[in-house]
Amino acid sequence: MRFLRRHPILAVLAFGVLAAIVVVGATGVAVWRAAHDDEARRIDHVDVIAVLGAAEYDTRPSPVLEGRLRHALGLYDDGFADIIVTLGGKQPGDVSTEAEAGAMWLEEHGVPSAAVSAESVGNNTLESIRGAVGFMRTHDLHTVFLVSDPWHNLRIRRMARDLGATAYVSATWTSAARTHETRFDGYVRETFAYLDYRFFGK
Repeated sequence: MRFLRRHPILAVLAFGVLAAIVVVGATGVAVWRAAHDDEARRIDHVDVIAVLGAAEYDTRPSPVLEGRLRHALGLYDDGFADIIVTLGGKQPGDVSTEAEAGAMWLEEHGVPSAAVSAESVGNNTLESIRGAVGFMRTHDLHTVFLVSDPWHNLRIRRMARDLGATAYVSATWTSAARTHETRFDGYVRETFAYLDYRFFGK
C-alpha cells in the first residue's frame, strides 16, 4: 500500500491493466457462451432466416459460405421460417455478390425463388446486419434467426437488437469451425471485435 501511495501513476496504470484484463476475459467468456447457444432449440418459428455472407468464387459459395447456407436450408426445411435472406456485397473483381451467390445456391437446392431474397449490401458485418434489418422493416418482419459461424453469435445478435430487430442466433459448426485451432482463433478475434463494436460502434 505504501508503494501505491508513493507512486500513484503506477497505481493507476496497474488498475487500468487489471480492469482491461477483466473486461477482455469476461467478454471472451460471453463470446464462448453465445457460440454454444443455439436458440433454435428454444424458438420454434421466426419470420425470416438471415445468412451472413462470406467469400464466393464466380457465383459459387466458398466452403465457409456453403456451410452457413446448408445450416439455413436445414432450418428452412424444418419449418423455422418461410423466408431466407442472404447477405453480403462484393469485392473488386467479383462477378456476383455474396448475397447473390447464396441465393442461387439455395434455389439450386430446392428453395423456391419466392422464398429467397438477396440483400447485396455491405462489405462488413454491421452493414450486412443493417441490410437484413432494412429488409425486415420493408416487409413488416420482426423476428429473425441469424446464421453465421458460432463465434459471431454474440456480436451479430447485439447488432441486430440494437437496430430494433428481435434477433436470435443459430450457428453452423460445419464450415469455419472444424478444428480446435480455428475455433480458438475465432473466439480471440471475435472477443476484440465485439469490444470494438461496443466501444466504437463498428
